[in-house]
Amino acid sequence: MASAEGTVSNQPTGSPPTGEPVFLVIGKLRRPHGVHGEILMEVSSDFPERISPGTEVFIGEDRRRLLIASCRVHGNGLLVSFREFDAPETVGVLRNQLVCVPAQNRPPLPPGEYYHHEILGLRVATEQGDDLGRVVDILETGAHDVCVIKRASGKEVLLPMTETTLLEVDLQAGVMRVRLIPGILPAE
Repeated sequence: MASAEGTVSNQPTGSPPTGEPVFLVIGKLRRPHGVHGEILMEVSSDFPERISPGTEVFIGEDRRRLLIASCRVHGNGLLVSFREFDAPETVGVLRNQLVCVPAQNRPPLPPGEYYHHEILGLRVATEQGDDLGRVVDILETGAHDVCVIKRASGKEVLLPMTETTLLEVDLQAGVMRVRLIPGILPAE
């Protein structure tokens, strides 16, 4: 249903709170590795193959523009180096910083798939047209995404996003139409 690359509800992204994001988070820098200025990057993008030498990225809250000099797989992450850094002492200043790319550079998704930031904030309606609330978060469970829908009452509904439940996403109208699973709505 959705791609994880994008804004994460509990992480700052530097993007406006509503509408199209300016930057998409693709990872987080962790700790220097070795003696040549490499740093371990935890990847949060569904497109890690796009992270390669020459890629322009923006680091931290001040969106420092850097170019990746080298990149290689290391465990569950990547070891990256930047042209401006050649020692563990210098690259260490980037520790725990978010790595972003401009949203305009995101790859297109196949029909029927959406980036998380496109789904967050949508109004959710049943197939009969009843208003359920708004999507406030998306949980990635492995099998399928689960939308967290905040009702007008303040209660939350967890709706698995499967072919059975997701009927239509209309980004222009800002609405997602769904089929409810019996018993999924909490007592109000």
